[in-house]
Amino acid sequence: MTATATSITTTRIRSFDGTELAVHETGEGRPLLLLHGLFSSAETNWIKFGHAGRIAAAGYRVIMPDLRAHGQSGAPHDPAAYPDDVLVDDALLLIDTLGLDDFDLGGFSLGARTTAKLLASGVAPRKAILAGMGWEGLTGWGRRRDFFVTAIDRRDEVKRGDPHFMAVAFMKTQGIDPVAARLLLDSFGVVDTDALVARDVPVLVVCGADDQDNGFAPELARQLKHATYREIKGTHMSSVLEPALADEIIAFLAD
Repeated sequence: MTATATSITTTRIRSFDGTELAVHETGEGRPLLLLHGLFSSAETNWIKFGHAGRIAAAGYRVIMPDLRAHGQSGAPHDPAAYPDDVLVDDALLLIDTLGLDDFDLGGFSLGARTTAKLLASGVAPRKAILAGMGWEGLTGWGRRRDFFVTAIDRRDEVKRGDPHFMAVAFMKTQGIDPVAARLLLDSFGVVDTDALVARDVPVLVVCGADDQDNGFAPELARQLKHATYREIKGTHMSSVLEPALADEIIAFLAD
């Protein structure tokens, strides 16, 4: 275990296939498991812009894994390391390994989609957060996945102005292994939306006003049985910089 000057501790946990997952934590109190977005990391989504610190200061133990093939976690090239819905399997293992039986759960973008799949599978947090996610991001993920697969496959040829340029630039900035990322994208299964909408877990749907990358967030909130919608400033890329993201999460958890 290591600690940084910002009071982040990092542990490494081996998942079901031996892949090492880096898990970053800060704060004490009620556990909140937060999952980051595609090509991102716990550092980029939750730590760098102060969200984790502010949530921890409000009285929470903030747990932030780097997803498989992201951040400091392992990025194996063996296709066997990417069975269907491997991120769900990794999250379930973390919940069990960390002994989380009374906790809150949330994520941004891919992290929100993984959270939705966990809810649909029967995981029972006290409250859940779906950030940067709309209804179409759950029901029509195939188109979004194909966009990122194309970005990976064309990463050495896209130029500024190409619709894939920002995704490629972000992937490169984040040091993403393209082979591992490609395998991970192929592991994503469909969300059982019938099971999801049947759940009565209170859900916060929070999204940037100019973010429709994953569809229409208000419609996602409308579809869910017990959801609250909150709009913050920003696009899909810029909304994670907004202090309001942490503010909305804190207010929702405390309510």
